[in-house]
Amino acid sequence: MAIQAAAEILQQTRTARIQGGAFHNPALTVDGVVLVRRAEGTPGGPCSVLLIERGRDPFRGKFALPGGFVDYGEDIERAIHREIAEETGLTGLPFRQFHTFGRPDRDPRGHTVSVVYVAVLIGEQPVVTAGDDAAGAAWFPAPRIPAVGQVSGRADLRPACSRIW
Repeated sequence: MAIQAAAEILQQTRTARIQGGAFHNPALTVDGVVLVRRAEGTPGGPCSVLLIERGRDPFRGKFALPGGFVDYGEDIERAIHREIAEETGLTGLPFRQFHTFGRPDRDPRGHTVSVVYVAVLIGEQPVVTAGDDAAGAAWFPAPRIPAVGQVSGRADLRPACSRIW
């Protein structure tokens, strides 16, 4: 009994240290690359990517991949679906994990590690509706994806997207 009580106290202390900030770890985020590939022979270009316009600082007014912070205790796959639904209105997308970015200086709020997911849709672009902290949401043809500097805190999207299609 005493051993079990000691083990519980040790676990509570460890949990308190983690939650209380004794460990200085990066924040975890998820981002979604949502692509629409048109059927062959369909006018309008081969592929489009969904971007949001950020409605809050940092990077207010800049384009970004839809996504955000993972809530404590939330599974990252649940987080990507939640974030996409909140910021674009899209649900039920076929996401798969694509890449993880973690350069410490990429976000002015602090060190973040972002797990990027990709969903590829075939056909017409679904209607999107900006919500939560997104001021806008729109589809961009692949050749017109905004370059680095116009996309908040992200590497240039064009090389990453070229690996997908």
